[in-house]
Amino acid sequence: MNADAVLSGGGVRVIALVGALEVAEERGYRWVNLGGTSGGAIVAALRAAGYTPAEMRRLLETTDFGRFRDRDALDRIPLAGTLLSLLLENGIYEGRALEAWVEDLLARKGVRVFRDLELPPALAGDDPRFRYRLQVVAADVTRRRMLVLPRDLPEYGIEPGDFPVARAVRMSAALPYFYEPVPLVYHTPQGPATSLVVDGGLVANFPVWLFDVEGAPPWPTFGFRLADPVDQAVPFDGPAGYLTALVSTALEAREELANAHTAARTVAVPTLGVRTTDFDLDPAMRRRLYQAGREAAARFFRQWDFGRYKQAFRGQAGPLAV
Repeated sequence: MNADAVLSGGGVRVIALVGALEVAEERGYRWVNLGGTSGGAIVAALRAAGYTPAEMRRLLETTDFGRFRDRDALDRIPLAGTLLSLLLENGIYEGRALEAWVEDLLARKGVRVFRDLELPPALAGDDPRFRYRLQVVAADVTRRRMLVLPRDLPEYGIEPGDFPVARAVRMSAALPYFYEPVPLVYHTPQGPATSLVVDGGLVANFPVWLFDVEGAPPWPTFGFRLADPVDQAVPFDGPAGYLTALVSTALEAREELANAHTAARTVAVPTLGVRTTDFDLDPAMRRRLYQAGREAAARFFRQWDFGRYKQAFRGQAGPLAV
């Protein structure tokens, strides 16, 4: 059965999303389009490239997340390094290690640019939004707009098919202040221009609407969302933790406004108290998160009915109902 999947942001906790995806696939679903934000963009990209949930589970159980806290010479200046990095580079960590990791993993499956993820016309149809099976959300803070990659790249004069997938994923996962913004260089009639791009969670941490069409869809879009308890107290340590907590609070507060239509197609996965930037997550907790994803998906699919969903929210004609 065809379906689309959209995965929320969530940092190091995304192994829980892998567990949920695995249950959906055991139920017979095969992904046509995959999308996501931040950590969800990483999982979506790996799955789009051909990694199975089992392969992704092994990767995420064994990867040293601490390697993604990469610093340059400025960051290493004793005492003042973190402050200088924030003031001069707008972020504490570089983000290059994360991009290199994703780039290497994708290359093992023969994926480098979005053209390597082009859908056959029978599935993509004539809608250019669906030409590539992966879409990730980022935020262009220079132009103050949401950026869906690769579909929005023509507005920057950039050919979508030529854009590196790993660079798009890094943009989507560039948590503000934690990672430095990623420059997007393009050309205008007035000359070269640069936009600074950061984590898509700033504008859409759970873009479950990415693949929506008007009227009744040919197959379902499932959202897989990491859901923190609303009353969970999340401690933080130092300026970096404080800044991360500020951003995370804004993201989670906005997600509480989800409507009934969104909830009806969303697998809400508990995060077990794990923070977005818990880079020292131990193997036992990674396994617990993965299992939490499996259990949440099993509960969801026991009651899922596509026909009932379409009748309630997606009329056979007319615009999408909310």
